[in-house]
Amino acid sequence: MTKLTILDGGMGRELQEIGAPFSQPLWSAQALIESPQHVAQAHQHFIDAGAEIITANSYACVPFHLGNERYQKQGAELARQAALIAKGCALNSPDNVLVAGVIPPAFGSYRPDLFQIEPALEINSALYEAQAPYVDLWIAETISSIQEFEAIHSVLKHSDKDVYYAFSLEDTVSETSTLRSGQPVAIATALACFTKAKGILFNCSVPEVMEQAILDAKRVIDQYDVEIEIGVYANNFVPIESEHEANDTLQSLRELTPEDYLVYAKHWQNLGASIIGGCCGIGPNHIQTLKNWKLSR
Repeated sequence: MTKLTILDGGMGRELQEIGAPFSQPLWSAQALIESPQHVAQAHQHFIDAGAEIITANSYACVPFHLGNERYQKQGAELARQAALIAKGCALNSPDNVLVAGVIPPAFGSYRPDLFQIEPALEINSALYEAQAPYVDLWIAETISSIQEFEAIHSVLKHSDKDVYYAFSLEDTVSETSTLRSGQPVAIATALACFTKAKGILFNCSVPEVMEQAILDAKRVIDQYDVEIEIGVYANNFVPIESEHEANDTLQSLRELTPEDYLVYAKHWQNLGASIIGGCCGIGPNHIQTLKNWKLSR
């Protein structure tokens, strides 16, 4: 039976749910600035639900959310604080909980057209150095293009910790899975294999598109005969359009219950996914249902 590791869910929506200060454009960084105790509370909710890996709340510690002036003054320190809070929660857990340092998109989610290589390298390096002393592994999240992947890998290749690359997919079911840039998942998987990544993940896309991504990734992994994990943490959004403006409004949620999500998760695991969690809109109740299923297998 394929092993299964339970990842946490979406921090931003959980912070909003528990009453943390939360608004655009700061998004999940607002709680780090004004109410870090809410960040710890959100992590604890996911740990209590059964998450075996929690992700540092550093996703919004970039100029896109903080603004350039605040980022220059506080960005690295906020990312360090995010990793420290997560580490404290993990150490206080009676179970073995790992902390993932997060490298987010430097120029906003789902928008490969906004990517700029030189500033991205500087941002990636700053977030890496800020979190590195406190994390157990790395997840580069919501990668929307091969160019974004290459910029992040140029930083994470220096780490001696396990590295996972999480790609965001076009929210359209098709016979070939593609990143939001339109580039094939197969190419992204091949690059992850060549860079000796610990795993390739698919995140912050609708559940319906994950099946084809797993199939395409597994085909490449089998072709190259390498050991690399596949993981999925989908969102609870309606499909996201290519011109989406992440800082304008909150993306609309759908009504995906924990039981609905479990149906998808079981299928992903049968196809070869060994890491399953949730992204935006997937809360502790969803993670608890995943954990209960794991324990009952």
